[in-house]
Amino acid sequence: MHRGLLLAPMIAAAVACGGAPPAPRTETSKATTMDPYRAEIEKFRHDREAKLTSDTGWLTIAGLSFLTKPETTIGSDAASDVVLPAGAPARAGAFMLAKDGRISLKPEPGVTYQLLGGRPFAGGEIKSDGAGPPDRLVFGDVQVWIHQSGERPAVRIRNRNNPLRKEFTGMKWYPVNDAYRIEGTFVPYDAPKEVKIPNMLGDIDTMESPGHVTFTLNGKEHNMSVITEDEQSFWFIFRDQTSGEETYPAARFLYTPRPVDGKVTLDFNRAENPPCAFNAYATCPLPPKENRLQVR
Repeated sequence: MHRGLLLAPMIAAAVACGGAPPAPRTETSKATTMDPYRAEIEKFRHDREAKLTSDTGWLTIAGLSFLTKPETTIGSDAASDVVLPAGAPARAGAFMLAKDGRISLKPEPGVTYQLLGGRPFAGGEIKSDGAGPPDRLVFGDVQVWIHQSGERPAVRIRNRNNPLRKEFTGMKWYPVNDAYRIEGTFVPYDAPKEVKIPNMLGDIDTMESPGHVTFTLNGKEHNMSVITEDEQSFWFIFRDQTSGEETYPAARFLYTPRPVDGKVTLDFNRAENPPCAFNAYATCPLPPKENRLQVR
């Protein structure tokens, strides 16, 4: 996904991820929890939590430090500019930021480097995640790479033993509600547009929008801009009238298949909190104005 320092405390366990306001649990709802649609949604939610808590999930992200000077040292030594978790070398080297924006790794004598996948790395220019998979330095359970937040590069750290991962108590979801599975109409632009989307740090990310989707919910017509996720999927960044009360304040995400015959299924039972709801070191986009829905 197009996926920052959070400006408020981490509240993941206290806000709901799902799409609809809670409804009373009745005997009828209990009797229908095993129908195929509800089973599908429960599997989606289970898989979402499994991904979040996995070795590569957002709970393993353990640091984000912006590169603001020509040389930035990294290592587990507390005197390093960017302090890595225990297990990494005390002095792991330094990232060099050139005037043209290119970034390279200056090796620390005696330290052996390898990238994710086992490829040796002798230092030199290093790829950020700004245009695809980055070069990730691996030090046991710790990974380090360059993350691009708008125009600003930062050192991002992953730690499979991150305390945040160990202390996580699980997601909270609304009960499944068929009324929040809606058919929308896709209205394409003549050609996809580049759109500027601010993130929670105030940086601007450039994304692609192929059009927008109109739909009716609770008797009112609504409209949301689409972000291209990949060749199969659309991505919606939205807020609604539960945001900041029962759900994460900044936004929620919804992913859908691409349209079939001009129609898109918006299933808000699949709406999910962004990574920033779970980790203070995520850089999450904010919804465009038209995606701030006046509905719960």
